[in-house]
Formats: sequence, C-alpha cells, structure tokens
Amino acid sequence: MAIWLSLCGAILVVAYLLGSFPTGYIAVKQLKGIDIRAVGSGSTGATNVLRTLGKVPGAFVLGIDCLKGVLAIALVYALFNYAATSEFIPANLDLKLWQPWMVTLVGLAAILGHSKSIFLGFTGGKSVATSLGILLAMSWQVGLATLGVFAVVVAISRIVSLSSITGAIAVSIFMAIFHQPLPYILFGIVGGFYVIIRHRSNIERLLAGTESKIGQKVVTEVEKTEQTV
Repeated sequence: MAIWLSLCGAILVVAYLLGSFPTGYIAVKQLKGIDIRAVGSGSTGATNVLRTLGKVPGAFVLGIDCLKGVLAIALVYALFNYAATSEFIPANLDLKLWQPWMVTLVGLAAILGHSKSIFLGFTGGKSVATSLGILLAMSWQVGLATLGVFAVVVAISRIVSLSSITGAIAVSIFMAIFHQPLPYILFGIVGGFYVIIRHRSNIERLLAGTESKIGQKVVTEVEKTEQTV
C-alpha cells in the first residue's frame, strides 16, 4: 500500500508542476522581452497573451495550457493501467473506486499549478485553458459542452472573461446532465468556483462596464515609449 500511496502522491506533484509550466510568461518574455504579469490584466494566460502579442502567440499559449491539463489526467490513466497488472499494487485495491477521485485531485492540482506557479513566485493565469484540457480528458462530452457555452457567449459578448465565468458555472450542470461520478461533479463545483474567484478583478470591470473585449490590444510601456520617440 505504501508504494501505491507514494505513486499517487508523485502523480499529484507532477500534475502541479505541469500546471505550473509558465507558457504565457515564457512566450511573451521571448518574443517581447517583457514580463506579462506587468501588462494588461497581469495574467499569464492566453487571453492576456492575445491582447499583448496577437492571435498566433495567443493561440499557441492556449493550446499548450490546454495540453497541460490533458497530460495531467493522462498520467492518472497510465498509473491505473499499470496498477491493474502490477504485482506491487495490493490485489484488494478497488481501482474503480480510486480512479475518479485521483482524476479529480490531479485535475485540481494542475489548476492550482497554473494559477499559482512555483516557477513564477506562485503567480500565474486564471486556469481556464488548463481546466478545459482537464475536462476534455476527464469527460469529452462535458468538455465539448462547456466549450460550446464558452463559444456562444464569446461570440455574442466578445468578452473572454464573461465567457470563462459562464463556462465555469456550466461545468457542474453538464457533469450532472451527463451522469458523471460524484468526484467529477465535485471537481466541477470546486474547480468552477476557483476559476470564478480568479476572475474577481474581471467581475469588477464587468460591473463597471470597463472590461476589455476581443480585438482590444494592450499597449505595453515599451510601445508607449516608442510611440513618443
């Protein structure tokens, strides 16, 4: 049992480190030479990269951040496939009972890593793209349904934060509609609430009517200086 618990603990740590990989920070640092945390919303996520660098870098960061979530859940599936045939895992271990709980915990670890990256002094993004990757790997039906809600809201409002918040609320509903196990429903509630909390400043701007829409590019201090020269 000690070996099994050690493996589960190791997967949780790796999931957190995967989530912590600072894709947006690295992209902006390499392409623009600036710290994205000092630009726009201060988030390292794809939306702030989109506003800072444009569509292609934004799409790249979105894809990698989503992939982080997929890989985190894939590690759990790999672990349980190994456990099903390993002589080091107790024969009386109920893998069917353990797996959804481990998927949930690993998903939450990856989300926490993205928003509280150990590589960036526990700062980061708002965990939306990573959450999407987790949902797609956890339950593709729920992932696609949530993505559909996001797409509809963003097409109407042109506001990414509003779309993300709406998607975060919809996750728990879709988990129930598609009859997902209790741990997944809890993931939808906890993860969705966490994503909403991460959008506190966006909610304030939404209420004030000052939230940015897609197409509004952030002007960095470097660009401001260049424009005045």
